[in-house]
Amino acid sequence: MTNIILCGGSGTRLWPLSRTLMPKQFVKLFEGESLFQKTVERNQKACDAQFIVSNAEQYFLAVDQIDEMLLQNYKAKYLLEPVGRNTAPAIALACLALDPDEIVLVTPSDHLIKDEKAYLDAVEKAKVLAASDKLVTFGITPQYPETGFGYIEAKGEDVLSFKEKPNAQTAQSYLDAGNYYWNSGMFCFKAGHFLNELKTHSPEIYEASCTAYENAKSEEMIRISHDDMAAIPEDSIDYAVMEKSESVKVIPSDISWSDLGSFDALYEELPQDEAGNASSTQGNDLIIQDSNNNLVISEKLVATIDVDDLLIIDTADALLVSRKGSSQKVKNVVKQLKERNSELPNIHVTAHRPWGTYTVLDEAKGYKVKRIVVKPGKRLSLQKHYHRSEHWIVVSGTATVTRGEEAFLVRANESTYIPMGELHRLENVGKIPLVMIEAQVGEYVGEDDIVRISDDYQRA
Repeated sequence: MTNIILCGGSGTRLWPLSRTLMPKQFVKLFEGESLFQKTVERNQKACDAQFIVSNAEQYFLAVDQIDEMLLQNYKAKYLLEPVGRNTAPAIALACLALDPDEIVLVTPSDHLIKDEKAYLDAVEKAKVLAASDKLVTFGITPQYPETGFGYIEAKGEDVLSFKEKPNAQTAQSYLDAGNYYWNSGMFCFKAGHFLNELKTHSPEIYEASCTAYENAKSEEMIRISHDDMAAIPEDSIDYAVMEKSESVKVIPSDISWSDLGSFDALYEELPQDEAGNASSTQGNDLIIQDSNNNLVISEKLVATIDVDDLLIIDTADALLVSRKGSSQKVKNVVKQLKERNSELPNIHVTAHRPWGTYTVLDEAKGYKVKRIVVKPGKRLSLQKHYHRSEHWIVVSGTATVTRGEEAFLVRANESTYIPMGELHRLENVGKIPLVMIEAQVGEYVGEDDIVRISDDYQRA
């Protein structure tokens, strides 16, 4: 059985912790582990192989976090999407790369499951049904009348209907009925059977997915082109297949599950003190005086005095303060920021790139100062900028610099200058990280002022 791990996400519901380039599945909230790492670890116990479907910009995050886990003899296949087209195309593209008789377990990478034994038992039940050509979904036993989830009406393992997100009164009636389950977004089926059902019920998605896959076919990594991905109709697996198929089954699952879709949900999953305060201060101290039932997540020391029922989320470049119960409105803040063309919804002060990281130290009109760390053996793309010049100062390590037609070394306490419009590249051929300060000067210093000529990560 192959575990297809879906790594999509826009980073809006847990902003400012999560961003487009660092969605919640990669944020380390649970004892130094991310939800993605927990997903990999949990499903290794149920599956023989893993197939990771990721946004092209987040692929290296998945690779880095898997490397951190120090797994023995671990190998995964990757499928990279340049743009998201929802779950039906993502699953279809992965299934096209597998043997038609291979049973797949499709799991999001951003869910928390605390009862692992019950989960693995549910997976085994699903595997038996999938072997007999059933499309299996996992229905979560509801704990309260949630209005933010879709529901599955069932009679035993038979699915009677799928329900949209209900209002509060309808959700309570589902809970009272006792045969309704939260739709978890996890599935199990044969790869070939799913594709046949997709072809029957959503032929446009099937045909476009086949074309995109054939154009990108690869043994090690499947990278779909932007045009091929954009040509696939956007739809979820629920609408495209599950709600139309006659071969759907459900496994009722009481597995201590949460999709962590809000800070209110995150509060419930973090350890709380005797006054009901939960925190994840990332190694910094927290001082609480006469405060109750708060969630505090910060990169620096936070002190609270006489405050109750607050969500306090502090990062290097943004602070969110909200009443508990109102965190679903965070997406409205993100919408406003996007309307202002702000970078805050997209990226943290420290950004993770395939070659290392950069941290914005200072920025104002006409300039930006960064701390850049390049991993050993890595290099940036061969590129140029139309609106800025750059000054590079090496702090530690040795930089191999390409500038125009020349290539040269820049060592610690040395510097060089990259004129506007000059073709250039930065590389670390050493065995220790290269650390340098970059000062950008120009009329525009946005991250999109990059013209890539060639790139090791196929971004050119």
